[in-house]
Amino acid sequence: MVATMSEFVWLKSLLATLGVFPLHKLKLFCDSQVVMHIAKNPVFQKHTKYIEVDCHFVRERLISGNLLLSYLKSQEQPTNIFTKALGTKQFLHLIDKLGMINPHAPT
Repeated sequence: MVATMSEFVWLKSLLATLGVFPLHKLKLFCDSQVVMHIAKNPVFQKHTKYIEVDCHFVRERLISGNLLLSYLKSQEQPTNIFTKALGTKQFLHLIDKLGMINPHAPT
């Protein structure tokens, strides 16, 4: 999540340099509700053994209002098609979700 957030910050500063200012908050989808609760609520941080600087970096962006965390079930994550071995049904569902078509399929 931190690597993505760092990319968001860099991209936002690049756009600002070019004179483009996004009107909406950055929206980050996460499939771990525990991570989202830790990032949003400092009370949860007291119950974790180690809090890395990464968590604080994301939390600062949440507090400042520059980031919006949203939950997305793992089965609905389009990136899984590139990172995990999936069954046929799940693979075809994500292909459809991405809007990908097979140019070699018979019509």
